[in-house]
Amino acid sequence: MSEVVLIRTGTANLASVAAAFHRAGCGVRVTTSADDAATAARLVLPGVGAFGAVAEVIDTLGLRAPLADRIRAGRPTLAICLGLQLLAGGSEESPGAAGLGVIGATATALADGVRRPQLGWNRVAAGAGCRLLSDGSAYFANSFKLDAVPDGWHGALTDHGGEFVAAVERGAVLACQFHPELSGAWGQSLVERWLAAAGEAV
Repeated sequence: MSEVVLIRTGTANLASVAAAFHRAGCGVRVTTSADDAATAARLVLPGVGAFGAVAEVIDTLGLRAPLADRIRAGRPTLAICLGLQLLAGGSEESPGAAGLGVIGATATALADGVRRPQLGWNRVAAGAGCRLLSDGSAYFANSFKLDAVPDGWHGALTDHGGEFVAAVERGAVLACQFHPELSGAWGQSLVERWLAAAGEAV
């Protein structure tokens, strides 16, 4: 059985993420080790909570360099929810806190006048060139977002007070603002496509 390594940042519900991989027939190991982050064949970075708090945990655990290096190198990595925003340089949520900086962007707040956080299902529209992402409906739980698909990536968009990034992909790296593990059969199929792409890249 193949294995994925889940990074514990102290703020994510790892049980639901692990369950999605178990359904796909994949073993799961939870870690806070920087060595594991550097060497894992398949790594998952889930995140729930405040940008600054999780960025601080990443620094405390020595995870910043191994996470950024593996994503820049295109090694199989799945980032979920806040995990996507952490790829950016920073966030309006936590001024002064540094993200991983692998995407040249700053996470911004959802538009005034809409429900914040967005909690529930929303449409996902995959852009041209996506290999893993497809059109569908996904479960979101977010107050902040990335505004545009970065150069060098393919991506999908959604709309809640204006269009924003639902997910981005580049090779075996996939980062989702939504929760694929909570997004029914469509989300499960995305998890399985990422596992297949990760297997090809290992």
